[in-house]
Amino acid sequence: MKREHKEEMKRRARNICLIVAYDGTDYHGFQRQTPPIVAVQNKLEATFSRVFGDTVELAAAGRTDAGVHAEGQVVNFFTDGTIPVERIPRAVNSLLPPDIVVCRAFEADREFSALHSAKEKTYRYRILTGETPNPFLCRYAWHIRQPLDRLAIETALKTLLGKHDFSSFLAAGGAPMSPVRTMTRAELFHDGREVAFTFAADGFLYHMVRNIVGTLADVGRGVLSPEDFSAILSAKDRQQASATAPACGLCLTRVDYDAAWYVAEKDV
Repeated sequence: MKREHKEEMKRRARNICLIVAYDGTDYHGFQRQTPPIVAVQNKLEATFSRVFGDTVELAAAGRTDAGVHAEGQVVNFFTDGTIPVERIPRAVNSLLPPDIVVCRAFEADREFSALHSAKEKTYRYRILTGETPNPFLCRYAWHIRQPLDRLAIETALKTLLGKHDFSSFLAAGGAPMSPVRTMTRAELFHDGREVAFTFAADGFLYHMVRNIVGTLADVGRGVLSPEDFSAILSAKDRQQASATAPACGLCLTRVDYDAAWYVAEKDV
């Protein structure tokens, strides 16, 4: 958004913040696209414009890629619309497609930005192991036929904690930015055939989680050792890491802020 356009938007009476969940399978990512290509942002902005009676342009905590899901995406926008904040979810959900849902709505501070005010983001990545696929998980998990060595993966995960240059897991094509991030959580959970990773950090690079998971999967298969994984991180070279994991397994689960009025879905 151009600076002058942004200033025009900020002259509106209200700054609305929303927590949004969506199944990203049928969308070309979150970020607005030129029709006939449809992204989640296209659907949200069109619906909000109808409900609030003015043109809406969203800022979002993260621009999830095509096929990536969200349980806790956060967006904000400025509007002169007068609908009470507690009525917003029901009003917009009645017009949105069933694979996009507004979970909560807040009246935000004037300077709040879903993108720039974020302090930490959390992603989950799901893998289903075993010979037989599960049709009820195929949109939400990467199916890997062979079993994974969870102990080896957990050992490799410890390498990620703390402040690092994550260039080895940065895909080409993203916006220019520092590759240094601080990761506070890198955990593995398993329940039968399902394996799930949780990653929390002060920010994530383009395809960073999917490139990490693709490399961890090779650790689990025995193609790489935990020591190899550590060396790949230290190399700061994308060519050293494994192939990118599929988008279907990735979900933005939570975004945290300092704002006292902001309550994430898992806090209530």
